[in-house]
Amino acid sequence: MALIIAGERSGVGKTTVTLALLSCLSRRYRRVQSFKVGPDYIDPMFHQRVTGRPCRNLDPVLTSETYVQACFKRHLDGVDYALIEGVMGLFDGASGRDDVASTAHIARLLNVPVLLVLDCSRLSRSVAAIAQGYRCFDQSIQVAGVVLNRVGSDRHLELLQDALEPLQLPILGVLRRQDSLTIPDRHLGLVPSDELTFLDQLIDQLADIGETCFNWECLLPLLRAEIHDLTVTNQPLNTSVTQSVTRIAIARDRAFSFYYQDNLDLLQQLGAELVPWSPLTDTTLPEGVQGLYFGGGFPEVFAQELADNIEARQAVWNAIVQGMPTYAECGGLMYLCQQVTDFEEKCWSMVGILPTKAVMGKRLTLGYRQATALQHTPLVLVGERVWGHEFHRSQLTASPEHPLFETRGYDPKGKVGIEGWRMYQLHASYIHLHWGGTADIPQRFLKCCQQFNP
Repeated sequence: MALIIAGERSGVGKTTVTLALLSCLSRRYRRVQSFKVGPDYIDPMFHQRVTGRPCRNLDPVLTSETYVQACFKRHLDGVDYALIEGVMGLFDGASGRDDVASTAHIARLLNVPVLLVLDCSRLSRSVAAIAQGYRCFDQSIQVAGVVLNRVGSDRHLELLQDALEPLQLPILGVLRRQDSLTIPDRHLGLVPSDELTFLDQLIDQLADIGETCFNWECLLPLLRAEIHDLTVTNQPLNTSVTQSVTRIAIARDRAFSFYYQDNLDLLQQLGAELVPWSPLTDTTLPEGVQGLYFGGGFPEVFAQELADNIEARQAVWNAIVQGMPTYAECGGLMYLCQQVTDFEEKCWSMVGILPTKAVMGKRLTLGYRQATALQHTPLVLVGERVWGHEFHRSQLTASPEHPLFETRGYDPKGKVGIEGWRMYQLHASYIHLHWGGTADIPQRFLKCCQQFNP
């Protein structure tokens, strides 16, 4: 079994509760596996910092229901306890018509109970109505108990306990208001873990608080990593595509940190050697690489440092012009533009391969996308449909003459758009892809990299 942390809505403290539980479990038992519902990159970074193990994303839209189940089962092997952090409110999914891709959807798929986090900062007796509503809304969801977060005083706690007592719904945790536990955020969510110098102290503080604020006698049996009533058929991975080790340069630093661990695992299983390098500090590409992979991140925050590293920008430009297969998504796409204009309206030179500029703004582009390929690239074939996710506040000043994708949102009746660039052997798009349900994509990419001969 495992436990999934859900919220009544966004902002109730799911991540704080999750990190407190993970910190305590890791301090006690070490072998702890975490998961995150949905496409988010940043929360899993915090999980990994606590547990020492890569957090796995569970997203049935980006992958499939079968892949979610297989991923969950595979990563429970050899661990003691497992914890899943939900997304938004318990029943909030990709649309308002149903709960697809919601925390509740994943709870049903994996047959795991829910621990519901309630923000009690402006509640007393009404907490019972909220808890009962969530418990009864979908009878297939087992709410194992609640965590009362942001409790103001002993008297406040008494009022909450009195209100919940008739429901016989266990209170499995109580967290008092803790201003010192705040994790800073910015325009795309929490500040990534690698940028926080005080994170280790915060983790210790969360572990100390967690020791006393949770009912561990009830929680530990729920958190034990065991599989119940979950039958999964694993699809074997065709590794014959690679005849030799293929070196792929992965941009990994403070500017580029958004990667699904499953994507990296697939590349390695197929025979790739992943070579990390930094567009911020390295002046050359790693020796002997045959492909480039630029994930998302915050190039706008580190735009001056990226611009100042002229040697790295030139090395990337040269490699792409020579035909080195390159995959760039979101922040990676921005880095390959002519310029990035930051929130202070300062312009910074970037690689310059793409004949457009990226300008930061207030508008948030967010949501699942079904993308149909309009061109062959090192990753996709013409006519192929893939599911991805967009999450950015930048806009491009020019549209591609020959776009890479035709896109539409999760609603099939929604607006159709075009986006993405294909030049040389470059695939550049705002759309983040999880390859778990589409192993053909990394196979094509590696095959293309193998054929590169500068």
